[in-house]
Amino acid sequence: MHEVLTFGEPMGLMAAEEARPLKDVTHFTRYVCGAEVNVSVGLARLEHSVAYVSRVGKDPFGAHIIDFLQANGIDPQYILQDDTFLTGMQLKAKVETGDPEVVNFRQGTAFSHFAPEDLEKLDWEGVRHVHMTGIPPALSASCRAAAIRLMEMARERGVYVSFDPNIRPALWPDKAEMVRVLNKMAAKADLVLPGISEGKQLAGTSDPEQIADFYLTQGAKAVIVKLGARGSLVKEAGQEAFVSPGFHVAKVVDTVGAGDGFAVGVISALLEHQGLARAAERGAAIGALAVMSPGDNEGLPTRMQLQTFMAENQSRRDS
Repeated sequence: MHEVLTFGEPMGLMAAEEARPLKDVTHFTRYVCGAEVNVSVGLARLEHSVAYVSRVGKDPFGAHIIDFLQANGIDPQYILQDDTFLTGMQLKAKVETGDPEVVNFRQGTAFSHFAPEDLEKLDWEGVRHVHMTGIPPALSASCRAAAIRLMEMARERGVYVSFDPNIRPALWPDKAEMVRVLNKMAAKADLVLPGISEGKQLAGTSDPEQIADFYLTQGAKAVIVKLGARGSLVKEAGQEAFVSPGFHVAKVVDTVGAGDGFAVGVISALLEHQGLARAAERGAAIGALAVMSPGDNEGLPTRMQLQTFMAENQSRRDS
C-alpha cells in the first residue's frame, strides 16, 4: 500500500560541470530529474510511502531511473516500460547566479504515449494523496486525458488531490489552451500551489490574495501562493488569508526544484495532519534547502535534517 501517488515524466538529466554555454560544455554529471520525481524523492526521504505512475523506454536512462527510484524508496511498480519509444532527457547549464539554461528532449518520448487505460491497474487501497503538476498535459493529448482522469479517479474515491501548475509555456503550442487546460485541472484539485508568475498567466493577476480567490471560486478547498524568499500566502475556503514567512538562504546554488521542495513540505505536513499553517512553514524550509544544493533533488532533506534546519533558523525567520 502507498500513501501517495505521483504522476509525471522522469527524465535523465545531464548537468554541466562547467559554467559555460551548453554548446561548449565537455563534461556532465548524470542525475534523474522531473518535477514529480523531486516530489516523490522528497516525500520518501520524510518516510512517506510513494508510488510513481509513469512510462519510460527500455533504454539505459529508463533502467537507471527505475534503479534510482528504488534506491530512494519509491515504488516503481506503476512505471511501464516501452519497447518502441525512448526515455526523455534534459541538459542543464551550470551558472554562478540566476536560473540555469535548460534544454528538454521530450517530444515523442515513452511517457508522451501514456494513456488513460494505463491507469486501470492502480491499487487505491491506502492511498491518501495524489499530487499532480501541469507538465504532463502539455506533452500529448493522451497524457492530458490520463492526467485529468487520474484526478477524477482520486476525487471519486475521496483521495486528496494537490495541483502545482508548474507551467512550461515552451511545451504548449498555444497559451490560451495552456490556460484553459491548467485551470480545468486546478478546478479538480483540493489544494492549488501556484506561484506569482503562474498566477499572472493563469488567473490574470499578480496579487497573491486575488490569485487565491480565483482558484477558491473554481472549487479548490485551499490555495497556497508561493512568494519566493518572502514565503507564501495561504487561504482556505471561508477563512482569512495569512502570510507564512520564508527561511533565510545562505547561498543560492541551484534554483531548479525549489517549487517541488515546497510541495514536499506542504504535502508531508498535511499527511501528518499538521494543518495549512505548518504545511506552508515546512514548504518554505524545504524550498530553502533545495536551492542551496546542486541538482534537482539532492537538497531534499531527511526528517532529521529538516528538523535541524527549521530549529536553527526559526528565530531568524520570525525576526
